[in-house]
Amino acid sequence: MEDEELTEAAEQLVKTLTPGDLDHTLSRITVAAVEVLPQVEYASITVKHSDGRLETVAPTDDVLWGVDAAQYELQQGPCYDAATDTVHVISPDLGNDERFPKYAATALAVGIRAQAGLRLFDAPRSQGALNLYSTTVGSFEDLGSLGRLFAHQSALAIGYAQEVDNLQAALRTRRTIGQAIGILMERYSLTDQRAFAFLTRLSQHGNVKLNRIAEQFVAEAQTKGGEGADQHR
Repeated sequence: MEDEELTEAAEQLVKTLTPGDLDHTLSRITVAAVEVLPQVEYASITVKHSDGRLETVAPTDDVLWGVDAAQYELQQGPCYDAATDTVHVISPDLGNDERFPKYAATALAVGIRAQAGLRLFDAPRSQGALNLYSTTVGSFEDLGSLGRLFAHQSALAIGYAQEVDNLQAALRTRRTIGQAIGILMERYSLTDQRAFAFLTRLSQHGNVKLNRIAEQFVAEAQTKGGEGADQHR
């Protein structure tokens, strides 16, 4: 592919992969794959979790639920290999690909003739691959530079989304701990420092994370508040 075409594709990707949370980002990636990459008719993402479980997310067509599930069950196919082993896997002609004899029958039965799997990310607790599907034999033979560019841009978007999710989780944790400290201050007439120290001791003695202890106090207070409201009706 020419440099000018790559530049144009990169610009389109930047516009398409708008910042957002992880679910939004994964959905935009599969939609963008169909819009930007040549010969792609369907797309999905496979996530391999730390326990080895494989999960399909953000498919652009319902037919992919069964297609992806067959690859996981058979432990065979481009999307399975890209998520678990090889970085990029391209199969322009599934019907004659000796690597995937069992899976090919499932793909051909629903009209899929060519497929590619592109590794998107390798996180400490998960791995992910983009799955591209076409009904035309010979598709993806020239995916090359554009495929690598798309995977790179998508990985950047996923990294940003994960940071956003982590930040949002941290803010929620901080807010919950603050609520728990307020409850303890009111209940036992403690200063904020003594209330925080009390939560910390409970966490250490029970070997339970501080945010979990805080969540318990907040949930208990909300339950009692609800019961009190019911009694005054």
